[in-house]
Amino acid sequence: MAVEYNCILIRFGEIFLKGNNRNYFESLLIKNIKNSLSGLNYKFSKTQGRYYIEEFASEDMDEIISRLTKVFGIHSISPTVKVKTDLEEMCKIAYAISPTEGTFRVTVKRADKRFPMTSMEIGAKIGGYMLNKTGGRLKVDLFDYDFELFVDLRESGYSYLFYDKIMGAQGLPTGCSGNAMLLLSGGIDSPVAGYVMAKRGLRIFAIHYHSFPYTSELALQKVKDLAKKLTAYCGDIKLAVVPFTEIQYAIHEHCPEEFMITIMRRFMMRIAERIALKNDCGAIITGEALGQVASQTMQSIQVTNSVVTLPVFRPLIGSDKAEIIDIANKIDTFDISIRPYEDCCTVFLPKNPVIKPKLQDAIEYENRLDIEALIEKAVNDTVTEVISVED
Repeated sequence: MAVEYNCILIRFGEIFLKGNNRNYFESLLIKNIKNSLSGLNYKFSKTQGRYYIEEFASEDMDEIISRLTKVFGIHSISPTVKVKTDLEEMCKIAYAISPTEGTFRVTVKRADKRFPMTSMEIGAKIGGYMLNKTGGRLKVDLFDYDFELFVDLRESGYSYLFYDKIMGAQGLPTGCSGNAMLLLSGGIDSPVAGYVMAKRGLRIFAIHYHSFPYTSELALQKVKDLAKKLTAYCGDIKLAVVPFTEIQYAIHEHCPEEFMITIMRRFMMRIAERIALKNDCGAIITGEALGQVASQTMQSIQVTNSVVTLPVFRPLIGSDKAEIIDIANKIDTFDISIRPYEDCCTVFLPKNPVIKPKLQDAIEYENRLDIEALIEKAVNDTVTEVISVED
C-alpha cells in the first residue's frame, strides 16, 4: 500500500499563553504563514490549536516546510497522512509509513471524545497490527524505542498520522510587538541582533550608513544581501541608506581623533531615531556586545545612548563572538558578513580610540560642529528601498 504524506501540521508555541489576546496573535501568525508561502498552491485550514497545509503538489512539500521553519511563532511542523477516522484504515496507513524493523511505540492523542475507544486502546490496536504484519521484526518498547508513531484524532472526523516533529523558529509572530529600527552595518553582529529581536515579535526596519567613495557599492550590496536573508524570517524590510561621508569629514576635521568613533556613533543614533520616528518605530536595535570593541564599553554605550529618547535594544550585549557566529551560520548571514568590503566604521579609524569617554567631553567636541545642519542634510539625502521576500 503506497501512501503519500498529504498534509503538513503546524503547531504554535507561546500564543497558548496569551489569554484574551490570543486571537490577535493568531491572526498575525496566520497572515505571516500565508505570506511566507506566497507563490505556492495549497489550502490552509485550522482547528483548535492546530493549523494545516493541504492540497499542495508533492514536489512542493520540502519547500513549504523550509519556509515554515522560518516563520516566528511556529513551534513545530509535521508532515502527516490525513485520513478519515477509521481504525482499520489507520492501521493500514501506520504500517505503510513505518519502518519494518526496530523498536517503536504508538502515542495517541484523542481530541475527538466521540470515538468509542480510549487513547491506550487505539494505540494497542495499531501497534498490534504493525507487529502482526512484520512477523516479529518490529518490537514494542515504550521507553527505549527507535521510532515513535503519533496518531492525532481531531474533532473534525479526521485523524493525522506522523513521525517527524520538525522544530520551527518559535518566538512570537512578526509584528505583534511593533516596529524597531535596526542599525545594519554589514558585519556579523547586526543581522543576528535583528533576527533575535524579530523573534520577539518586532517588525524590522533597517538603516545603513554609507561612506561613498570610501565604502564601495559592493559594501552596500553586502548590506542589501544581509537584509534579504533576514526577510525569510522578518518579511519585507524597508532599508534606509544614509550618506555619511560629510559627517565623518566634519568630525575628522574638528574633533580629537580618539573621540571620532564616539561622536560618529552619537550621530548615527540621532539619525536613526529621526528616521525611526518617521516610520512609527518604537525602538532602536544595535548589534553591540559589551567589551567587544572600544565603542562597546559601558561608558561608550552610556555616552551614545544619551542623545536619543527611544529605547535601545542590544540583544547580544552578553554574548561572546562564538555564540553570535553560531546564530549567523544558522540564519545563513555569516558568509555574507565576512565578505572583504569595508563599512563606514573603518573610515578615518583612529589608532587609539577612547575606551571610557566622558559625556561632557563628547558634548564639548560636538559643539564645534553644526550638528543640526549635518543631521538634517543626511536625513534629507537618505535613500530608502524595500528589500522584499519575493525579489
